Amino acid sequence: MGDIEYKTREQMLYCQESALIVNEIHNALRESVHVGMTTAEADDIARDVLVSAGARSNFLGYYEYPAHICVSVNEEIVHGIPGERVIQSGDIVSFDCGAVKNGWHGDSCFTMVMPGGDEAIAKSRQRLSDMTEESMWAGIAAIANGAYIGDIGGAIDDFVTENSPDLDIVLDYIGHGIGSQMHQGPDVPNYRTRARGPKIRSGMILCVEPMLTSGSQDNVTLDDGWTVVTLDGKDACHWECQVAVHDRGIWVLNKPDGGAQRLEKYGVTPLPL
Repeated sequence: MGDIEYKTREQMLYCQESALIVNEIHNALRESVHVGMTTAEADDIARDVLVSAGARSNFLGYYEYPAHICVSVNEEIVHGIPGERVIQSGDIVSFDCGAVKNGWHGDSCFTMVMPGGDEAIAKSRQRLSDMTEESMWAGIAAIANGAYIGDIGGAIDDFVTENSPDLDIVLDYIGHGIGSQMHQGPDVPNYRTRARGPKIRSGMILCVEPMLTSGSQDNVTLDDGWTVVTLDGKDACHWECQVAVHDRGIWVLNKPDGGAQRLEKYGVTPLPL
């Protein structure tokens, strides 16, 4: 991911502006995505929010990526290219979205389980989403309570092992630093490693983004060069938040409340920049 870029407060506020634009994209998708819509139509929604905000997608054109967002459905783990795929009842759909404004980047992901379909499948997919999301919050809490980047992956791994041992953590894709570029150091693994990694320091902005699967995490990239799918065809899920570390604590940049509601159970009180 390259070198770690330590941001000033002003630079963090620029990143927060972009991160909140991504939150607006998420809100628009939550309100508008419905069964029968194509994933390309979801991309159009994101494009319109970006234009209204005076921002641009940091995904579009990135290593020739052809869309504004990534939309990954069911067996697709990450980097699903929006197109003619129709969203069906009961699908689990992850929306990974980004924005750049004034040269500073936002990047976060959320997942929806569409209404309808087989009740048992929908319940299983909702649990997969809930566990992935909560593992992310456990990792974010570790930024406040831990000392090293490795503590983040350790917290995610512990949460999944203790609460959902039947689910698998995807090892091939990890979180990252972000700022004047979308992907920067440090690497932020979603699993426990022997390496502690860099010390967590003020000025870092980190993207924490666990991906879990209902079967094996083994995966393959399709011929489009982007879409990553599970080898066994089982479901996958992806959640991501963007977190600033500053002199007084942490603040989740893509959440208007800084993550306060979800971090309370971990004894963490985020503090504004």
